[in-house]
Amino acid sequence: MAYQQDLFQAPADAAQASAAGKTSLSGVRDSARACRACPLWKGATQTVFGEGPSDASLLFVGEQPGDAEDIAGRPFVGPAGRIFDRALVEAGIERKYVYVTNAVKHFKFEQRGKRRLHKRPDTREIEICRWWISRELELIEPNLVVALGATAARSLAGRPMPIERSRGELMPLGSNGARMLITVHPSYLLRLREEEDREREYGRFVDDLKLVASAQKR
Repeated sequence: MAYQQDLFQAPADAAQASAAGKTSLSGVRDSARACRACPLWKGATQTVFGEGPSDASLLFVGEQPGDAEDIAGRPFVGPAGRIFDRALVEAGIERKYVYVTNAVKHFKFEQRGKRRLHKRPDTREIEICRWWISRELELIEPNLVVALGATAARSLAGRPMPIERSRGELMPLGSNGARMLITVHPSYLLRLREEEDREREYGRFVDDLKLVASAQKR
């Protein structure tokens, strides 16, 4: 295996066990559609798997699908996704060449009237879904993995990783020479109330992505 197996949990149910035998990214994606390993599938519209080239050298991991992603069935297509796309352009990274996925594949939310408000996945949900991340990493074999936010960082590292303490540092991931860089999730920028804060933190986010672009060139 390209990545250390102790980073990831074994399959938790029959659906995930069936995925273990899949040797292609499309096969794993098909198996993920039937995942019932945690209760999140009950409220979600669908599984939102990763997308991008199967041989991408750069892979981004977010937290979970949002409302727009749950409906569209694609990662990073909502408000946070638009910020992500804009930052990628400014950093000189073309999205069509990278693989984008989430640590948790179903939308977790709290219903408020007609609105579905994002709710952070808990530790158990993150751990259960690490199986799918492991298969994506093993099959794609990226050189660099970017964790967008604390949930993604925890999923990849197998333990809590304080964002500011680890941010912007290239660290080893697994045993095949791949590296990981941790930064904020673009949804963090949406939650900032002051324009000055948003501009400053967006600039920091772009700077982190420029580090990613530079690391990919080396």
